[in-house]
Order: sequence, then C-alpha cells, then structure tokens
Amino acid sequence: MCKDCGCSIVEHSHGHAHEHSDDHQKAHEHLHHNPQLNDAKTISVIQKILDKNDHEAAHNRSHLEEAGVLGINLMSSPGAGKTALLEKMVDSVDFKFAVVEGDLETERDANRLRDKGIKAAQIQTGTACHLDAFMVHKGLHDIELNDIDVLFVENVGNLVCPASYDVGTHLNIVLVSVPEGNDKIAKYPVMFRQADLILITKTDLLPYFDYDIESEKKDARKLKPNVDILEVNINDESSIKAVADWINFKRKMR
Repeated sequence: MCKDCGCSIVEHSHGHAHEHSDDHQKAHEHLHHNPQLNDAKTISVIQKILDKNDHEAAHNRSHLEEAGVLGINLMSSPGAGKTALLEKMVDSVDFKFAVVEGDLETERDANRLRDKGIKAAQIQTGTACHLDAFMVHKGLHDIELNDIDVLFVENVGNLVCPASYDVGTHLNIVLVSVPEGNDKIAKYPVMFRQADLILITKTDLLPYFDYDIESEKKDARKLKPNVDILEVNINDESSIKAVADWINFKRKMR
C-alpha cells in the first residue's frame, strides 16, 4: 500500500464514490475512531487528500458528461483479465471506447490495447498502488472525448486501495477470477461494496479449480444485495456480449 497516500487507513473509511454527503461524513467520523490513527495531524492530512481527490473527480465527471461519455472504472487484482476483456470487447460492441491505463511501470497493457486499435493513454504510477482523480485527469488530456461513447479507466491491479479513490467515473466494474479462489469477495469487502457490476472471469477454468461460484455470488450479495453479477469466459462471445449489453443498458439510463 502507498506510504504517501494513507490508503491503508482510508480503505476502511471512505464511502461510495457517488454518495458524497453522507458517506463523506461517515469517513470523517471513522478517521477519528480508527485505532490505526493516534494523532490529529495524520487525520488532517488524510482528510485533505480525500477532499482534494473528490473535488478533482467531480471535475473529471463533468468533462465526461459534457462530452456525453460514460466513465467506467475497472478494478481487480493483477491478472484477473481486465486488459483481455477490453481486447475482446472491441470486436463485440456497438459503441466507441478508449482507455486510461494504470500500471506501476511499463506500457505493456496499453500497447496491447493499441495493437487492437483502441486509443489508450498510459499512466505510470511509480510506487502508487492505485489511480487517483489527478492521474486520470492527465490521461483525459490524451483522449478526444468527442470521438468516444465510453471511457474505461483500467485501474492498477489491487483489491484494496483503488476502492478508496473516486477517479471521476460513473460506474465501477470489479473483476474476480476463478483461479483466485473462493475467498476474495469475503476477504476484500471494501472493493466489492463499490461494485455496480461484478464479473467472475475465467469461468472456462471451473473444471480445474475447486471453486464454488454460487457461494461467491452469495458473498457478493451479502455485501451489496442489488449488485449485478455476470460470468465471463473471454473465449465465449456470448459472455462478452452480455457485458456489452449491460454497459449499453447503463448508457441508455443516463
């Protein structure tokens, strides 16, 4: 976790990105009662970080809305299939999209997307284990929003810190893959409470793993009863289309 952003503290306290008023107050109260904190200076620094990030996130959302673009934050642990999903979607969707790609180092994932003809702006975070609204704002400068319908923010692979930072999108999609095992949703509740859609990926590997997919769905709905859940096998075009259909439904609701 980041030594400079305090996300080891914030992950337990920051509310849903789109519910600013009530959850922001809860976050403030939780910061003061969190046993990991014992001085007012630390509390003040963390609160200022959150306040500044939320302000910039609102600015990012305004940019997207002015252009009529739906913003979607993709989050998961490393290797759950975010980039592979985007690669497959480009041939299966009827909307235009671009990607702000977050990684600690290299442009490998961004280059994979570019090879598929997808406009991708790379953000290298260095030591930061998540994207924040300021990083995403820089990426927006490299994308012509008027040419797209959807902007994906592919966050740094991490099931903890990205959940704490509103990056200025409208929706959160969280991926969890079959090889990760049965306990990820229950063990990382902060992340999965933020999800508007959970994608259980790599379902083609179910015969090779002791993975109870229905139990995982129950765990997810204990955390968030109304969350949407889809099973994804990137070799099955119908499962990719189901994700695209969900996104199109959300676009029409805006």
